[in-house]
Amino acid sequence: MSKKVIATDKAPQAIGPYSQAVKAGGFLFLSGQIPLDPATGVIREGGITVQTELVMENIGAVLAAAGLGFDDVVKSTIYLTDLANFAVVNEIYGRRFGSEPPARSTVEVKGLPRGVGVEIEVIALAR
Repeated sequence: MSKKVIATDKAPQAIGPYSQAVKAGGFLFLSGQIPLDPATGVIREGGITVQTELVMENIGAVLAAAGLGFDDVVKSTIYLTDLANFAVVNEIYGRRFGSEPPARSTVEVKGLPRGVGVEIEVIALAR
C-alpha cells in the first residue's frame, strides 16, 4: 500500500513532525486542526466560536487540497478543553455537513496545543 502526503499553504503548516494529511488505503487521514491562522501561524483570538470556525476552515482547506470536501468525511473526533462549549462547537461543526453527517466522537481533554479550546481531526474517503 502506498501513501501520499497532502499539504497546502491554505491551512496551518505542521508545528511538529507530522503531515497535514496522508492519503492511504482509500482514505484521507487529517491531523488534528487547531485555530492557527494559516497566514500568520498565530492562534486566532475571540473565544470558542471564532476558534471553531477557523478549525473548520482549516479542515476544509486540507480536504480541498486533496480534491475532497466535507461530504467525504466519514469519521471525526472533536477534542474540547471544556464540554460546556459542546453546543456552540456542535452548531458550527454541523453546518458543514449535509443530511448524512460522519460518525463522531467528542472528548473533553485537560489541555490542547498552544492552550486552545478545540481541536478536530477527520478521516475522509479518498476518491
